[in-house]
Amino acid sequence: MTSQAVSIDVESGERVSGLLLAPGDAIACYVLAHGAGAGMTHPFMAAVAEGLAERSVATLRYQFPYMERGSRRTDTPKLAQATVRAAVAEASERLSAMPLIAGGKSFGGRMTSQAQAASPLPGVRGLAFIGFPLHPAGKPSDERAAHLAQIDVPMLFLQGTRDELASLELLRPVVDRLQALATLQLFADADHSFHVPARTGRKDSQVMVELLDVLAKWIGSLVEA
Repeated sequence: MTSQAVSIDVESGERVSGLLLAPGDAIACYVLAHGAGAGMTHPFMAAVAEGLAERSVATLRYQFPYMERGSRRTDTPKLAQATVRAAVAEASERLSAMPLIAGGKSFGGRMTSQAQAASPLPGVRGLAFIGFPLHPAGKPSDERAAHLAQIDVPMLFLQGTRDELASLELLRPVVDRLQALATLQLFADADHSFHVPARTGRKDSQVMVELLDVLAKWIGSLVEA
């Protein structure tokens, strides 16, 4: 199965690239945004897309404008959120009537949640965060989570227990405050990139399988609800 290249027009006048991977038995589509430091073609992003396809979930990966331009400086929240909206609209147009889930890795997931909090993303049934960046490394704070209270769709937080961008002492209370709308799934010994030390006896590939199984099952539960 190969990904289909797509072009996505953003309201700002920008145009970004996307990759649509839609198996014939897809039950939903995950609109998947990349993290701050690596684009949609990064091996981690490709592994998520390919693994979900094997689990009957389509994905639309896409670039933020700064990544498309080759810049290291992330877009403003306004532009990033507009890009999220454009990607969701593209997925909806190409996969009409298919349930949509939105989110992504780190920065991409946070920009998606900000967009959803500002104004619900049409057709999106839930948000899935692959390593939600609650705070910068070494600067514990939960300020970045304030907008989550404005979201009224289910949210899944996939987090490594060694994630330096999400202290569990802060993240757990955030999830608790969101009550039934939020689910926290922890991956033992994994860092923000879902890497696990060799001393644990586990491999990154095993963590990826666990992550994909949890994500696909959660998406399935939303579709069946």
